[in-house]
Amino acid sequence: MLRTATRPRWLGLLLVAIALAVLAFYLGRWQYQVAYDTERVKVVEAAAERDVRPLDDVLAPRAAFPDDGSGQRVSATGHYVAEGQRLITVRLLDGREGGWVLDQFVVDHTGANLPIVRGWIAKGADAPPPPTGTVTLIGSLAPGEAPDERGVPEGQMTSIDLASLVNQWPGDIYNAFAFAVDEEVGGAPVAASGLERVPPPLPDVELNWRNVMYAVQWWCFGGFAIWMWLKMVRQAARQEREDGLARQDQGDPSELPVAAARKES
Repeated sequence: MLRTATRPRWLGLLLVAIALAVLAFYLGRWQYQVAYDTERVKVVEAAAERDVRPLDDVLAPRAAFPDDGSGQRVSATGHYVAEGQRLITVRLLDGREGGWVLDQFVVDHTGANLPIVRGWIAKGADAPPPPTGTVTLIGSLAPGEAPDERGVPEGQMTSIDLASLVNQWPGDIYNAFAFAVDEEVGGAPVAASGLERVPPPLPDVELNWRNVMYAVQWWCFGGFAIWMWLKMVRQAARQEREDGLARQDQGDPSELPVAAARKES
């Protein structure tokens, strides 16, 4: 079979099969990306259409994080405690290294702490202090993160570990944190001076299965092109062996020793 496969005709067909397989691979990957992007757009639109709800309607201090709470925008009134500010290290924004500025926000009517990611700063930059006075906040909720035991300097953390913050901030704490979307003091918007707002992460995005199946079909087509080449080469090699045996059985001079062939002639 190897001798047959290395003949120019079959090598040429092999290049065609490989080209088809590569094309099918990239078309399948494109369809798979479409499957993700299509559903992502739907999730983004759904998140934008969710109403801003009062924090009390969604979550109470120390209560379990609700199943549908991720990405829910809430409103609350309270004040920041500058001494509670922490830097969450090793956070990328558009590929740039830096960290999240996490501030202690005390909700007025409960007195409980709601950790707020006010924004992102570049690595090595100083975090600006939070606004003073009574702040009306709109934020996007997220559940707490898993603990991270890596050692960091005081005032820094490697994850938003709510259990750790309980020991650092006095009073109760909400079992969640929020990404700041909008802040007002006295009815006037507060600019996130020195910070870049962090886009709230989207809930889990499911795939559009119709496009996934298109992707699978393309990948199967690519595999089929290689399989067909192997099958055709195998059949050609088998046919050559059979033709050779048939010529021997019929006494074909081309299959006999040269001397015997000359004698017959």
